Amino acid sequence: MSSGLTRCKLVLVFAVMMDLFGVTSMLIGVFASLEVRGRDFSDLLVYTGALLILMSMGGWVMWYSGNIEGLAFGKELGYRRTVVDRIARTLSRRIRRTHRGHSDL
Repeated sequence: MSSGLTRCKLVLVFAVMMDLFGVTSMLIGVFASLEVRGRDFSDLLVYTGALLILMSMGGWVMWYSGNIEGLAFGKELGYRRTVVDRIARTLSRRIRRTHRGHSDL
């Protein structure tokens, strides 16, 4: 169970941080009266919080999809490779190499 958290750590941290900042921003915008020189900034905080939470959803989708196991490979299903498959595989390998170089941070 804990092995699922070891993959895509950076995306998990991103999603959690965006959730925390978004909820905090929304709560401050709703419950605190923030006026500077007669202008109310509560709406700005609420909208910013909603945007951060929306961004975190993308992070959660990426983290979840990066932790999916047990998918059948195309060879097992009799699938034939195409040019798009080769391009996707090449990009994936490049991204994986650059990520492994920075994973010791």
